[in-house]
Amino acid sequence: MELAHSLLLNEEASNQLGAVQKAEFIFEWLRYLEKLLLATNREDVREKQKTLVGQLLSLLNSSPGPPTRKLLAQDLAILYSVGDTVSVYETIDKCNDLIRSKDDSPSYLPTKLAAVVCLGSLYKKLGRILANGFTDTVVNILKAMKSAESQGRYEIMLSLQSILTGLGAAAAPCHRDVYKAARSCLTDRSMAVRCAAAKCLLELQNEAIFMWSTDVDSVATLCFKSFEGSNYDVRISVSKLLGTVLAKAVTAKHPGAAGSKQSARRVSLEEVLELLGAGFLRGSSGFLRASGDMLKGNSSVSRDVRVGVTQAYVVFVSTLGGAWLEKNLAAFLSHILSLVSQSNPKATQTQIDAVCCRRCVSFILRATLGGLLGEKAQIAAAKEICQAVWRLKKVMDAALSDGNVETRLSSTDVAASQHVLVCALQELGNLIHNLGTTAAPLLQDSSTGLLDSVISVVLHPSISVRLAAAWCLHCIAVALPSYLTPLLDRCLERLAILKSSPEAVTGFSSAVAALLGSVTHCPLGIPHGKGKIIMTIAEDLLCSAAQNSRLSLQRTQAGWLLVAALMTLGPAVVSHHLTRVLLLWKCVFPASPRDLETEKSRGDSFTWQVTLEGRAGALCAVKSFISHCGDLLTEEVIQRLLPPLPCAVDLLTQLSSILKTYGSSLKTPSIVYRQRLYELLILLPPETYKGNLCVILKELAAELTAPDTQAAASTCLLPALCHPDDLLILSPLLQETDHRFIEEQLLLGNGVACGSLEYDPYSIYEKDVEGDSVPKPLPPALSVISSASKLFGVVCATVDEAQRVLILEQLLNSIKHTKGARQQTVQLHVVSAISNLLKYVAGSKQSLGPEVRRLVLTLVLGALESPTPLLRCAASEAWARLAQVADDGAFTAGLAQLSFDKLKSARDVVTRTGHSLALGSLHRYLGGIGPQHLSSCIGVLYTLSQDSTSPDVQTWALHSLSLTIDSAGALYHVHVESTLSLIVMLLLNVPPTHAQVHQSLGRCLNALITTLGPELQGSNTSVSALRTSCLLGCAVMQDHPGCLVQAQAISCLQQLHMFAPRHVNLSSLVSCLCVNLCSPYLLLRRAVLACLRQLVQREAAEVSEHAIMLARDGRDAAADANLREVGLEGALLALLDRETDESLCQDIRETLHHMLTSMAVGKLTLWLKLCKDVLAASADFTAVTCVDTMQEEEGDRGDDASVLTRGDDKPHPFSNPRWATRVFAADCVCRIINQCENANRAHFDIALAQEMKKRDSRNDFLVLHLADLIRMAFMAATDHSDQLRLSGLDTLLVVIRRFADIAEPEFPGHVILEQYQANVGAALRPAFTSETPPDITAKACQVCSAWIASGVVSDLSDLRRVHQLLVSSLTKIQAGKEALSQLYNESASTMEILAVLRAWAEVYIIAVQRHKNHKQALKTTVNSEDSMRNGSSSAAGLLDLVCTDLATLSKLWLAALQDFALLTLPAEFASQLPTEGGAFYTAETSKSAKLHYHDSWALILHAAALWLTSTGFADPDEGGANLSRPVTPTSMCQGSSSSGAAVKSPEDVYTDRFHLILGISVEFLCSLRSDASLESIMACLRALQALLDVPWPRWRIGSDQDLGIELLNVLHRVILTRESPAIQLASLEVVRQIICAAQEHVKEKRRSAEVDDGASEKETLPEFGEGKDTGGLVPGKSLVFATLELCVCILVRQLPELNPKLAGSPGGKASKPKTLLEEGSRLVAAALAILAELPAVCSPEGSISILPTVLYLTIGVLRETAVKLPGGQLSCTVTASLQTLKGILTSPMARAEKSHEAWTSLLQSALATVLDCWSPVDGAQEPDEVSLLTAVTVFILSTSPEVTTVPCLQNRCIEKFKAALESKDSVVQMKTCQLLHSIFQYPKPAVSYPYIYSLASSIVEKLQDIARRKPEDATELQLCQEGIKLLEALVAIAEEEHRAQLVACLLPILISFLLDENALGSATSVTRSLHDFALHSLMQIGPRYSSVFKRVMASSPALKARLEAAVKGNQESVRVDPPSKHAKNLARNSSIQLKTNFL
Repeated sequence: MELAHSLLLNEEASNQLGAVQKAEFIFEWLRYLEKLLLATNREDVREKQKTLVGQLLSLLNSSPGPPTRKLLAQDLAILYSVGDTVSVYETIDKCNDLIRSKDDSPSYLPTKLAAVVCLGSLYKKLGRILANGFTDTVVNILKAMKSAESQGRYEIMLSLQSILTGLGAAAAPCHRDVYKAARSCLTDRSMAVRCAAAKCLLELQNEAIFMWSTDVDSVATLCFKSFEGSNYDVRISVSKLLGTVLAKAVTAKHPGAAGSKQSARRVSLEEVLELLGAGFLRGSSGFLRASGDMLKGNSSVSRDVRVGVTQAYVVFVSTLGGAWLEKNLAAFLSHILSLVSQSNPKATQTQIDAVCCRRCVSFILRATLGGLLGEKAQIAAAKEICQAVWRLKKVMDAALSDGNVETRLSSTDVAASQHVLVCALQELGNLIHNLGTTAAPLLQDSSTGLLDSVISVVLHPSISVRLAAAWCLHCIAVALPSYLTPLLDRCLERLAILKSSPEAVTGFSSAVAALLGSVTHCPLGIPHGKGKIIMTIAEDLLCSAAQNSRLSLQRTQAGWLLVAALMTLGPAVVSHHLTRVLLLWKCVFPASPRDLETEKSRGDSFTWQVTLEGRAGALCAVKSFISHCGDLLTEEVIQRLLPPLPCAVDLLTQLSSILKTYGSSLKTPSIVYRQRLYELLILLPPETYKGNLCVILKELAAELTAPDTQAAASTCLLPALCHPDDLLILSPLLQETDHRFIEEQLLLGNGVACGSLEYDPYSIYEKDVEGDSVPKPLPPALSVISSASKLFGVVCATVDEAQRVLILEQLLNSIKHTKGARQQTVQLHVVSAISNLLKYVAGSKQSLGPEVRRLVLTLVLGALESPTPLLRCAASEAWARLAQVADDGAFTAGLAQLSFDKLKSARDVVTRTGHSLALGSLHRYLGGIGPQHLSSCIGVLYTLSQDSTSPDVQTWALHSLSLTIDSAGALYHVHVESTLSLIVMLLLNVPPTHAQVHQSLGRCLNALITTLGPELQGSNTSVSALRTSCLLGCAVMQDHPGCLVQAQAISCLQQLHMFAPRHVNLSSLVSCLCVNLCSPYLLLRRAVLACLRQLVQREAAEVSEHAIMLARDGRDAAADANLREVGLEGALLALLDRETDESLCQDIRETLHHMLTSMAVGKLTLWLKLCKDVLAASADFTAVTCVDTMQEEEGDRGDDASVLTRGDDKPHPFSNPRWATRVFAADCVCRIINQCENANRAHFDIALAQEMKKRDSRNDFLVLHLADLIRMAFMAATDHSDQLRLSGLDTLLVVIRRFADIAEPEFPGHVILEQYQANVGAALRPAFTSETPPDITAKACQVCSAWIASGVVSDLSDLRRVHQLLVSSLTKIQAGKEALSQLYNESASTMEILAVLRAWAEVYIIAVQRHKNHKQALKTTVNSEDSMRNGSSSAAGLLDLVCTDLATLSKLWLAALQDFALLTLPAEFASQLPTEGGAFYTAETSKSAKLHYHDSWALILHAAALWLTSTGFADPDEGGANLSRPVTPTSMCQGSSSSGAAVKSPEDVYTDRFHLILGISVEFLCSLRSDASLESIMACLRALQALLDVPWPRWRIGSDQDLGIELLNVLHRVILTRESPAIQLASLEVVRQIICAAQEHVKEKRRSAEVDDGASEKETLPEFGEGKDTGGLVPGKSLVFATLELCVCILVRQLPELNPKLAGSPGGKASKPKTLLEEGSRLVAAALAILAELPAVCSPEGSISILPTVLYLTIGVLRETAVKLPGGQLSCTVTASLQTLKGILTSPMARAEKSHEAWTSLLQSALATVLDCWSPVDGAQEPDEVSLLTAVTVFILSTSPEVTTVPCLQNRCIEKFKAALESKDSVVQMKTCQLLHSIFQYPKPAVSYPYIYSLASSIVEKLQDIARRKPEDATELQLCQEGIKLLEALVAIAEEEHRAQLVACLLPILISFLLDENALGSATSVTRSLHDFALHSLMQIGPRYSSVFKRVMASSPALKARLEAAVKGNQESVRVDPPSKHAKNLARNSSIQLKTNFL
């Protein structure tokens, strides 16, 4: 293929290739040439132009295929536009000659077509350059068209379109001729030609004025004719033509008469609408005013014309735009509604027609009002519709009030207005549904009276209108949940009052049912009590039905409808009414078969109608119960449901005889009854009606083959049974399109009605499958078949084999015995039943016997050869399922062979299509049918796919091939090349008019790419060739005119990009995606977005760049105009706003999320601007006024006012975004902030951001956009839409949390958020008004508490603004659960109350925290007055603010905690719960309330614990006597009610509170779920810490050992299951507090025992503490043991080497010491601190038991973490272990008589262990000597002498010190001197003297050595100083007789450090410091030991002289400069820091 990449065609290479390869080669060259010509220099092109033209023209003569000819034509045109145009006329003449040629052979056709295409392309590209001779060309083409076949006509039309495009106005002379030709093509029998003609005319109307002036009528007539028998593509093209022409007619500015020869007439809007209306109502049959009488009685307009005109209406309005529609709304609306009004009775003659017309009208309204108008205009439209409803209502009232009620109203009068009302009400509902809460002003507007108007038509005589009004109320309730309860009340009240009006009973019961159906969409629900009211009314209606025959039918229906709708409220409500429902269910059916018999003999047709309606209603109610309340279906309930079932089935068998007896008026009720029964049985497990299976099966068989079945509605039954992929090939009608809503009626055929609400009133409360549109149940006659076939599957699979055989034979016979259309219908029903059977059998893993298989096979085989494509499709699916169920290789092979044989012999399309799909389905279900069959299968399908005589056969065969490729997987590799060349060959040759063949080719290519997978990345030639072929195939499909083929191309490229991203040209792919982003084809848009979503996951930035480049080039005008302004991101946002398809919207959102994740940080300004534009574009006047006031508060008004008053000089890409888009934008803002968090630190540091921005202006940081973030959050939080308000508050919360700590560099001590206080206040204030829904108030409370807690505002007066909002909500909730709003469910008020309490809790916790920190700061600061002034006001002030409400709050908190405790009790304690509920929840709503408690309890618990701590567990405002009064709205402790129970003592109240807090904490920490948040766990642990800060709870824990142990076990578990260091540290703190409590308890017991037994001997005292007299600790019973377990867990986790098992031996191998991370160190330190406390909790014997463990762990930590640090510092873990050691060694137990001896020997062992740490094993790194020496020193100084004075230990210690003094490291020497200093001073000589004897001499030698060579650095200086101090200490402790010797030894050393005056000047700082230090020491020693001093001086004159010189020199220097502070500092710093800690 590389050889194809040249300017001239490499003919030599191409001639060597085979036919297919040659075609590929040429196509590849043409593709390359197109790009090359645009990039090559003009001169080079001109040089080779002649040759190139020759090559291209020779290709023209070689019969090129459709894609090749298109490319060839483009290349020729580009060549002439780039090179010379001299020879262009020759080329045109050649083409004309080719077209004139008389050769009509099929082989010559491609050349002719290529010539036609070339002409079009040349004229399009070169335009007016060729204006001279174009008329000849056009005449020639038009002449050729007369004899052309369909492909020719198709290409000629497209060519003419291109000529018109290129020539523009210059083509005027030929306009009429072209118009005439296109007219005939517009009604061509080929659909593709019609489409092409429409495109041609669309181009023509740009210049041909007559089309939209004088000839506008005939254009319209022509289009109506074109719609007849059209397909979807034709309707799209022609409606676009018609809509555009009419729009132009309305808006055209006509040139003056003088300027134009044509007498252009002006067309008014009324005329245009009349034209369209005539087409809609009378179709294409001459509709001139006079010809109305030609229409005979029953001719109705064909549906496709009506659907086409409907689409044209939409195009017409869309072309004129939203602004036009706003202006002309009234006229447009009244016209559209008039289409179904009484003035046009023809449109609504029959029910079927009426339903279809209503659908069309609804579609027009939905697409225009719903699609084009912004929210404000939609509100205006809703008002307009409302006016229309009022007008019709008045007409109706007038008609009703006229004369006598009975005679008054003919049915025509009712029919007159009903359809208009239905359409108006449905559109009104849809508008309000889409507006959501932004529709609130519309409903509050009393002048419109919207609710009144809707409720008034609930009483309309027509059932359709009543249901439409009910549905409209449903939409209002879903959009505005605050109206749900009032509407429900209003309807229930009217129902009760107007019980005697039949219309009112059905109307208001439907309204109530519809409103109940909306409850599932309203998270806040309705009050629980409503269920009871509705149930009572329903019972009342059912019981009173028999009293008045005029009302019995309506009351029966209404009663059951209410019961069925009530079930949708779910188990929580229904459980209270279940017994009553079951009783009604039991009573509605006769108790026994005998009663049924007597029933049959009584009654008349009317009573039977009522009975059947009642029973059908009851069945429906039970079905609703089973669907919505599955949780209540216990064994017992099922047993109570079953008894009436046999009777219901009996009645089913009797229906036919009842019908015979009482006439056909019972037909519909009997159908409905059957359907309801079938639906219920489908839901029940078959075991429940075992006894009736055979009876039911017979009835079903009769139902499916009944002689009176209506026209076959294959499209209702079969699509569900076909595979969705197969449906795509069958019919574009089955594909999902934007017009699905109206296209559906074409599927059903003229005899069948579309779905509509009046066919099944019970569907009004069901959740609709397709989102928000009205439920569309099918007529009962159709839905009963659907239910019967489903039930047949279940029942037939459950009966025994013999029964199955009988019933299947019966079905087979009934097909044989019918003929014609009836036979098709029966066959259809039977196949759908068989499919359901096989589906059920496969699903339940059953099997079928051989005889059943044979019968099923016969039935399916017949259907496989049926003329109905859908039936063949369903049959092939059943065929494959049969093989799957049989699960037998031989059987499957037999099926495949059967198909092979049929395909080889058959020549008819039906057999070939059916069996080819059957083969594909077999592969799909069985994953291939063995390699031997694969080859033969592929061979057959290859042959069929090349059958060019039948595109259908090709399509089905290729589709089947794609299934085979998919399922064969790796087995297919051998066939890949041949299949790929077949696909490419077909793609290059199949005419573009056969789009479905191309689609199937696309599916095959897709399957092949998937099969090849990552292999496509390979670089060898074979893979490279495959890849090129794949790309070439994609290119052909991309150029195809059919949108669905383009969608296939995109998904193939998407696959290729996944497997071989380097080989897909991203730029061309992205430009293709951008161009199709707004395609009118839904499936193409879906493909585009699926592909985009995949691309941006990997390369978002590149995709975005390519899109911008495309927009800049502007080559493609089709690309969305938004791209230029706002990039791909903005275009997607705009698309999201317009798009209605849910899956597509989801893809757009995900694509934007991926782009945001990878690019938002880099393109911050762009993203924030997009979000701001979306949010600001809709900021209506209310928000603007708020913003203005807010900015005045802010003080910089001028700067901000501009944001909302945008200059309207250019249209904005987001003119009126819907609320959902705005919510998405607000969510994006939160995501952007989260993204920035993981990026550069500067995003949240304004000083750094400003600095980096200065350095490079391209830098962009989030903190610089803070004003925008606040403004966006404000705009969202104050919007009309509740969802947007929630998102806005969320955004505000995120902003506060992220930016609260950022300091304001210009004003130190302040933060940047401080300047936005007014904005935050203004955003929050509206959320606390009385009409705000509770969920918004709850979210606002969270924001308030976050704002106060953030500490942004320090000034109390400013804080009060927000604090006041919380105070107001506190006042509101104090009244308890009863007083809050009755609009929503009780759990909503629970949510609000808890949100308020939680917010207060958060504020209180922060206030206490700050107060505590402030107190600590006061203690530590020296200058306390300053800090008092600064911080105290806010810290104490906040606490004071909270304290004013604390008395109330504390009670509410405790009440909420008690509620929570009750709700979390296990189910078995349910009976003990209070019947009326808790303080803040009602018993009925406890389940939903539980969720709200789960969100809030943790903070409330923490706050309550802090409050109890602050009061020391005594209520400040409650005296002891009052303590028994209830603490909360329900009493705090059950039992202390007013029933004269004993008054509780304060002690009991404390105990209750203590156990409440402790119980909740332990319960939560015991069973931590994986989703438990860190915050909850921390809050819980902090609550426990707070609790244990106070003496009383500590005493409780200390005195109750079991409680302490349980708590420790729980904490141990928390530590094991949670890795977070914060949680583990908090847990350890609680452990420490528990141990302290136990210590206090033990001390207290000892003290009191000593006081009591003061006189007696100490020995007789009992032992207190754990271990008692024996010293045994029992696991599970011992507090100390539990603590040890927990500490070991922490220590071993951080230092696994401590585990003796791991270490391999009890002593453990020495490993390399390591430094822990800071968090690990803190955990280890905390655990060690706890260990140190343990001995104090034990008795002496107990302490002996635990001492070895404690010492092992402490010394282990020391050994494992003794790492050398610079400067001889100790790591914090070593410090902790030394402190623990000291704590243990100084423990009183060491000296207690009973334990002294054991302790001594254990401590000696411990010391020996420490000494062993020195000797490293196996070359491990040595531990830090200083750490170990310090440990030894701690032993020496802290234990009794007998521990360390044992000779062997003492000698080893001395050796260690000696070795350290001789160390090479002067730091070690210096630290050793410091340690020895403290040992030498030890008061007991037995301890200190051996060290002095052994080590003093070494120190003196060391000092003498340093004196000789002078110290070099600071460490040696310190060493000298420490040595001198040590000797001074020795002098001080020496006995008198030895002191002289020591002083004599010390003085020469000191004097040797002195400098004389000369040396002093040049001395280094080290020697100078040493000099000063020595002199200072001498000055002190001299006076103290003067006699010795004098004696030494006298004996050594040299020393004396040196001393004098030094003193003299020092005095000199003092005169010169002040004394150096350096020496002092050094001396002060050098003393070892650890001394204070351990020694």
